[in-house]
Amino acid sequence: MNLISIMALAACIIGVGGQPDKPSKKIVIPTAKQVEWANQEIGVLFHLDMPVFRPEYKWAKFGTHPDASVFNPTQLNTDQWLATAKKLGAKYAILVAKHSSGFSLWPTKAHNYNIKYSPWKNGKGDIVADFIKSCHKYGIKPGIYASTGANGYLHMSNKLADDAPVTYEEYSKIVETQLTELWTNYGKLFEVWFDGGLLAMNKGGIDATSLLKKLQPDAIAFQGPYNYPNLIRWVGNEEGAAPYPCWATANSTTHSDGTVVVEGLNGNPDARFWCPGESDFTLRWNSSFEGGWFWHAGDDSKIFTLKEMMKKYETSVGHNTNMLLGIVIDNRGLVPDADIKRITELGNAIKQEYGNPYKKISGTGNTLTLSFDKTVPIDRIVLQEDISKGERVLEYVVQGKVNGQWITLASGTNIGHKHIDKFAPQQLQAIRLNITQAKSIPQIKNFAVYKVVSTN
Repeated sequence: MNLISIMALAACIIGVGGQPDKPSKKIVIPTAKQVEWANQEIGVLFHLDMPVFRPEYKWAKFGTHPDASVFNPTQLNTDQWLATAKKLGAKYAILVAKHSSGFSLWPTKAHNYNIKYSPWKNGKGDIVADFIKSCHKYGIKPGIYASTGANGYLHMSNKLADDAPVTYEEYSKIVETQLTELWTNYGKLFEVWFDGGLLAMNKGGIDATSLLKKLQPDAIAFQGPYNYPNLIRWVGNEEGAAPYPCWATANSTTHSDGTVVVEGLNGNPDARFWCPGESDFTLRWNSSFEGGWFWHAGDDSKIFTLKEMMKKYETSVGHNTNMLLGIVIDNRGLVPDADIKRITELGNAIKQEYGNPYKKISGTGNTLTLSFDKTVPIDRIVLQEDISKGERVLEYVVQGKVNGQWITLASGTNIGHKHIDKFAPQQLQAIRLNITQAKSIPQIKNFAVYKVVSTN
């Protein structure tokens, strides 16, 4: 995926302590579903495909796809997957129902390269159905990933190869059949994922906008069709490092040819569309393509440290995006023990460090102050706007009172759904948020301060 270079960000200035009588810039408002999506904050993305069973397989080397008989995760247990997601604190989960190989984890009627023709459950299984059932069991919102522009089985990589076994018309029908099955047979979906965007209609793509509005009108669409209302966008990397600022608004969204046309990695505070970022990243070291997304034997040492994972949380959720953690499924059909251990540690660390603020406040206006009864060691804050009223804050400063004097602790621009600021520990008597530039009267949903976490 590629993004266009960063655009200059425009801001409207209001004086410190001053409040505008009316909006100085148009304020873009998210849909109710986009607000709901942002409130989930943490999701997971499960990968299980042919590279797990044939690590030497390269999907874009057409004609080399493994036979469906290779796929046989004999201990597969989707309850174990979702129980693991629960340990992280994930509120939604996405299954890669069809990745680039073209092998489909449900008994699709579109072609024969699917779970029905594997030995798993004697061809009677349906991993998508099992996944959805487990999501409901664990109270996690379900989503589905299905690549439309990559299919090794059908010799497709954004365009059909000369020796492809199907025509563009036939490929388009296959895509439409598979998306219709996935969006019809498994109930309401929280999110649908288009890796790399959508395939253009003259290259085998379909009218995804109409189909999505008809079959899953409430679903959030990652890199979804242009003019679909519940869109979210990619942040430009798979490292859990959303750029800062990372505005939820962009001048354009994803076109149907799959190109990313967000106006810069950062979005734009004066843009026309609400299209917030989702930061997808792996638990294991990732070199893109099949890097850390798929399980490979002997790779347990490539799991990121807890410190590294916490940093990714703070630069994804803490940079006004949702985090979407890629979790591998091994050749047994299970999340490996080493991954469960680190995921559990990460979930516990997020709760420990951000679950219980020392003090918090909400309110409107340019200044919010928290005073303490005693001197308190503080080293981080969480800021949140009420995004149902749009992103209004354009610039802010956080100050702390030390020995009766106000000092600057942090400053920034975009807050949005959530922004985390960390700074050197300070013994504070009070802390205040000064919003120095805004589109209209700031609506602060949460200004929370956190005591230094003991490492003993």
